[in-house]
Amino acid sequence: MNENAAIGGLPTPTGALALDTYDLGMRFGSFQALQGVSMKVAPGTVHALLGENGAGKSTLVKCVAGFQRPTSGSILIDGREQAIPNPVVARTLGIGMVYQHFTLAPGMTVAENLLLAGGKTPAIIDWKQQRADLAAFLKTTPFQLDLDARPQELAAGEKQKLELLKQLYLKPRLLILDEPTSVLTPQEADEVLGHVREFARSGQCTVLIITHKFREVMAYADDVTVLRRGQAVHHCAVAGTTPALLAQAMVGDSTAASESTAGRAADATNAAATASLVVNGLKVMGDRGALAVQDLSLAVAAGEILGVAGVSGNGQRELVEALVGQRARTGGSVQVQGQPYAARREENHALKVRSLPEEPLRNACVGDLSVAENMALRDFDRPPLCSAGRLRFGHWRSRARAWITDYGIKTQGENAPIRSLSGGNVQRAVLARELHGDIHVLIAANPVFGLDFAAVKEIHTRLRGVRDQGGAVLLISEDLDELLELADRIVVMSEGRIVFETPAAQAERHVLGAHMGGGH
Repeated sequence: MNENAAIGGLPTPTGALALDTYDLGMRFGSFQALQGVSMKVAPGTVHALLGENGAGKSTLVKCVAGFQRPTSGSILIDGREQAIPNPVVARTLGIGMVYQHFTLAPGMTVAENLLLAGGKTPAIIDWKQQRADLAAFLKTTPFQLDLDARPQELAAGEKQKLELLKQLYLKPRLLILDEPTSVLTPQEADEVLGHVREFARSGQCTVLIITHKFREVMAYADDVTVLRRGQAVHHCAVAGTTPALLAQAMVGDSTAASESTAGRAADATNAAATASLVVNGLKVMGDRGALAVQDLSLAVAAGEILGVAGVSGNGQRELVEALVGQRARTGGSVQVQGQPYAARREENHALKVRSLPEEPLRNACVGDLSVAENMALRDFDRPPLCSAGRLRFGHWRSRARAWITDYGIKTQGENAPIRSLSGGNVQRAVLARELHGDIHVLIAANPVFGLDFAAVKEIHTRLRGVRDQGGAVLLISEDLDELLELADRIVVMSEGRIVFETPAAQAERHVLGAHMGGGH
C-alpha cells in the first residue's frame, strides 16, 4: 500500500484501525444472508468470527473487503462511515484479506508474487533494489521463504505463509483472514497465528479472523463474535468465555434432538448385528499433500442412518470421494457385506452400493447427455437396457419417462440435456437412478444442499425409505438440523478423524458443536 495515498484529500492514516458494522444486511434475491449485524472490532486486537457453515461469516467479511455491497446498514472505519464498493477502495482504506483458497500465480517466483500483490508494478523493475527490499521485509517476519522459489514447488503451509506475507508486505491497517490455518499443521498454525497476534499487539494492524477451531480462538483472539443464520447472536471477550459457551451460541439452545428421533435408537440397536459398511483405519490424502482423512473407522448397520457431522474442510469431501472411487486411498480398508470394497463398477453392482454425491451435476452426471442417458449410466450395458451386446435405446427412454413421472422431475422431456434442469430436478434424476432396485449401502453427501423445501422433503423421505427397506445409509451433512432429523446415530468428524459418537435420540446440539469446533 502507498502510505501517502489520499482519501478525500487527506493523507491516508497508518496503524491499526477501528472497524464497526451497524445494522448490516445482505440479501441475495429472497435469501437474507445477513440481517442487522452490528459488530465492534477494536484497533490493535484479534477479533474472531465463529459460526456454522452458512451463518454469514464470509458474506460479512466480503462486504468489509469490498467484494460485495451490503443491501442495508453501514460500515465505519475509525468512526467514519465508508462506502466500500470494490476491493481497490478497500485496499486504499488499508484493508487486506487472505483467502481460504490460494490466489498465488503458480509460475511466478515468491518475489514476483509479493511484488504483484501491490497492484502497481512499475514498467521497469529495479530487481536489485526490489530483492533487497523484499529480503529486508522477510527479516521482520518469522517466515523464511526462498524468493526464487515458485508456489508450485512449495508445500501447502509455505503457500499459506506466502499468502499472508503478500498482505503484510502492503502494511494493512485491517487484515482479514478466512480460515487461514485450514491447510496448516498445528505447529504451522501456531507460528502463523502467533505472528499475526504480535503484529496486532504492536499497534500496526487490526485482525479479523474466521475460524472453526475453538482452540485458535481461545489461544490467539481477544474478542469473538458468533453468527447464526445471518445474525450476530453473541459478542464477548475471549477471557470471559469457554468453548462450551461458544458452541452453544453457534448451534442454538442446548436442547436434545427433535422428538422425531426419539424412537429410533432402539431401531438402530435392533438392526442387523453385522454392519453392512465397515471402514477401518482409512487414510486419504488431500489435494495439498497432507492427510485429509487420518485413521478413520466407522460402521453402518443394515436398517440404520449414520450421520457424519462436521464443519466443512475437515476431510468429509475426501472421505466421500475415497468411498465412491473418486480418490485413491493410502491406507486402511473398506468392506461391504463382509467383502472388500474398492468402489469399482462391478463391485457396485454385485454389492448393491449407491451414492448421492454433493453437486450431482458435476459428480454424478454428464451435463451434455440427455436425462435418459444419464439415468442409464449405472446399467446401460445390462438387461433390459442391453440385449445380446446391443444397446436398447427405446428401453432407456421409456424407463426415463416412467421415472420422470414417479419422481416429479420437471424437464422438457427425457431427451433434454440434463444440464438444462434445475438443481433440484438434477438431484431427483440422480435419485431415480441410484435408488432403483435393492440397496445394501447408500452414501449420501449433503444431498439437499441448495434445494427448495419441496425437494428437501422428498429426498429426506426417500432416504428414510432406503433405511426402512434394510439399507445402510451413510449421510454426510454440514446441516445439524438435517442430521438430527434423519440419523439414528451421529458421529462428529474433525481434522480428518471421528472424535465423537452419540445416538441421535440423545444428541445435544451444543455438545455436537463443541466437538465440531475441536473442543472436548
